[in-house]
Amino acid sequence: MDVAAARLANQQLVRPRFNTAAELVAWFGAVQAQDYAGSLWAIGQRLPDALEADVEAAVVSRAIVRTWPMRETLHFVAAADARWMLALLAPRLTTRNAGRYRQLELDEAAFARARKVLVRVLRAGVRLTRAAVYEALERGGVSPTGQRGIHVVAHLAQEGLICFGPREGKQPTFVLLDEWVPSRAEPSRDEALARLATLYFRSHGPATLPDFAWWSGLLMKDARAAIHEAGDEIACDTRGGRMTWMGRATAARGSRASTVPLAALLPPWDEYLVAYKDRAAALGHLAVDPPPMVIGNALLVVDGRVRGTWKRALAPSTVAITLEFWSRPTGDERRAALAAVERYGRFVGRKAVASIGARSERTG
Repeated sequence: MDVAAARLANQQLVRPRFNTAAELVAWFGAVQAQDYAGSLWAIGQRLPDALEADVEAAVVSRAIVRTWPMRETLHFVAAADARWMLALLAPRLTTRNAGRYRQLELDEAAFARARKVLVRVLRAGVRLTRAAVYEALERGGVSPTGQRGIHVVAHLAQEGLICFGPREGKQPTFVLLDEWVPSRAEPSRDEALARLATLYFRSHGPATLPDFAWWSGLLMKDARAAIHEAGDEIACDTRGGRMTWMGRATAARGSRASTVPLAALLPPWDEYLVAYKDRAAALGHLAVDPPPMVIGNALLVVDGRVRGTWKRALAPSTVAITLEFWSRPTGDERRAALAAVERYGRFVGRKAVASIGARSERTG
């Protein structure tokens, strides 16, 4: 099995199957989203002809929700999945953060005061920016100075009290989760584990048990239990000397190789790289000693392999994209990269202007 080709297909980077951000995020389970603009593009480039405004519209319509369900990292999740994911995954984050809370002098009394403050100031559909939330906390006797503020709001989001709402200008806002996403019957823990494993392996497979444990933040024993609970929803493959899983339906469809190179401009922290503990399928030999901050860079991928980086510079009517290959590109790779640049320009509603350079892989 060509792991990179299968992942490109399952991650919807080739032959995308969905037309809306809501469908795409529901397929993935969770899309990493601490870089807001990058996360809009992570979703948008996996949809045919989507515009940045289309993805933001899914946030405004409450179809997708931005919160902290796993790994202390912001993700977009489907509204229907937000509560059970938080219930399954967030308690471990709270336990792991206990020492940091003590350092910041954030005890249960402080969190209780913060809950009361935010329920009072956000009720009846109010949306507040982070700065306004911090001001409310200060007035309510919970200082947000230093790292206290972000730990308070993240903790309360992981509890299911708040989540992010739409942006106000360029600033994100917070809302009450109970008002933003109506409650519904939630699965049991075993059902939630099965659901999580199914979501991950169908959209990220082929992947291993350590990959799944890394992505989800589950203990290894719980990750194993999740795979077991998923049962026939996922299929195991033991070729190549290791066990990998995919969604059974996606495994049956398989992945078709293309004779024409396909390039993708991945934003920082894209699921194609960050969702795996072992990134050799995308990085090749560079996975052993990757260039600095490779996962946090905006990466240029051709046919599933990372070939370099890219940067953008926005102007009112144009977006300048600088492509830097880590080694000299072929003519086909250049054409594929330029097509990806044009696609990005359409997404952000600007004329794209590209420049292409190359450098040694080892100076990355």
